[in-house]
Amino acid sequence: MDELIAQLQLLTKDILKRLNDADYEELEVFVEERQLLIDDMTRQLSSNPARESQKVEIARIVEHDAEIMARMNALRLEAQDWLQKRNQAKQQRNAYEAGYTPDSFLMDRKK
Repeated sequence: MDELIAQLQLLTKDILKRLNDADYEELEVFVEERQLLIDDMTRQLSSNPARESQKVEIARIVEHDAEIMARMNALRLEAQDWLQKRNQAKQQRNAYEAGYTPDSFLMDRKK
């Protein structure tokens, strides 16, 4: 269990060092690796309860979750903004694109 906690701590410190420069792909890899470690920890905890020192270390690691989540949320908002601008540009472009054949004639009838 101590080895898993150490790996989780190292993984968390690594992402925190480069959190401001990390893109969504790096954060995705972090979340996947972290989940694997947590799954292993959960399996071990089902047979052996954690010692108090291990609980303290896990709590220290979890303290950084808010910071990581804030960065993930910032990237989500950035992507959402980009998608909205892209859709708006697409709508404006579609409004100006011809939906008719430019060589056609318009025939009016006189009354």
